[in-house]
Amino acid sequence: MTTNPSPDATNPASAPRPSTPNGSVSAAPQGIGEGSQAGNGTAPAMAIVLAAGKGTRMQTDLPKVLVPALGRPIITYVLDSLREAGVGRITVVVGYRQELVREALAAYPDLDFAEQTQQLGTGHAVMCCRSTLEPHQGPVVIVAGDSPMLQAASINKLLETTRQQSMACLLGTLHSPDPTGLGRIVRDPDGRFTGIVEEKDATEQQRKITEVNMSTYVFDAPALLGVLDSIDNRNQQGEYYLTDYPAKLLDQGLRVDALPVLQPIEALSINTMEQLAAVEVAMQNANR
Repeated sequence: MTTNPSPDATNPASAPRPSTPNGSVSAAPQGIGEGSQAGNGTAPAMAIVLAAGKGTRMQTDLPKVLVPALGRPIITYVLDSLREAGVGRITVVVGYRQELVREALAAYPDLDFAEQTQQLGTGHAVMCCRSTLEPHQGPVVIVAGDSPMLQAASINKLLETTRQQSMACLLGTLHSPDPTGLGRIVRDPDGRFTGIVEEKDATEQQRKITEVNMSTYVFDAPALLGVLDSIDNRNQQGEYYLTDYPAKLLDQGLRVDALPVLQPIEALSINTMEQLAAVEVAMQNANR
């Protein structure tokens, strides 16, 4: 998701809280995913879909998630895959031209909307969902709204593993023959997940890693809330990174891992019109 750094944002406490024009998260009626008990391995899942960014590189004034693929906004494919995976409550983080996103998704029942009025990074987008996370005691899937090749089978596998192994965080990854530009999954000699390193920060040895982060996460909601304000924006972009949360959970001794269950088709990204055309071909081949 595209973000715009703010030079005067120095900590999560000073970052704007989620709000609607009336000052609160816009929520649909309560539905699946609420009222489950802490520690319940069968607690229903909720999801956060990051959808606040612009479509600058797509040569459009539309929010990026509304760029059409085969005649439909790309975010609708993401929502359909989440529903197919059995995810109940979904919060969509909106920002740039949010009224258009709300209008485009009006036909989808039981959606919540959280406003990211200042786009201070993906981690900040999750902070904006605090009030929808607080009552939830089960897993929360976090995905990008501009990833229309997201597969329900991948989400199901991540949720199944999270529940069976009581994970605080599980990243969905894949092995890419060309990992250029993607964050690498770093493991210790025993194969245990130790973190994510972005390509610009990676050593020559780390750049040879083929397992990559595709911005598909499952967190335990209470565990995520426990570290929600622990990240900072002391980096070159002045942003709060979602990728910092797994490390914070590891620091607390909680279970964090990465599972390479994503399918190759899920590596297809949309940042240019040429990439959009490639995604449309893949969709047609997959009969989406």
